Amino acid sequence: MPDEEKKIIVDDDWKAEARREKERLARAEQQAKQEPVPDPTFAELLNMIALQALVGLGAVTGPAGERIPPNLEIARHFIDMLQMLEEKTRNNLAPDEKRMLDATLYELRLRYVELAGPASSATPGGPPK
Repeated sequence: MPDEEKKIIVDDDWKAEARREKERLARAEQQAKQEPVPDPTFAELLNMIALQALVGLGAVTGPAGERIPPNLEIARHFIDMLQMLEEKTRNNLAPDEKRMLDATLYELRLRYVELAGPASSATPGGPPK
């Protein structure tokens, strides 16, 4: 039997769908380039640091929904970082920024003490300031 040629059949609907998807992705990419990045804010900085403290407190789940175990050393580091931010920005914050920082520090410290329990007094330096 002579060499038979194998024919590849490509569905025209598939081609059209691929072309539409490519055009949609190109439009989405173009829109993303056109939208300006917002200016950074104190609230955004505060939220970034607080989120890291919450991860250390075991209050955040992983990307697949798995539980992240608490790490009090990490939590304390980020709570202390917020404390430093409070000290360095004293008398330089707008009233709403000050309230936000105070409330965040209060909530994180409360969670830390609840999680650490009586063992926190045995750790060097005690609970976060």
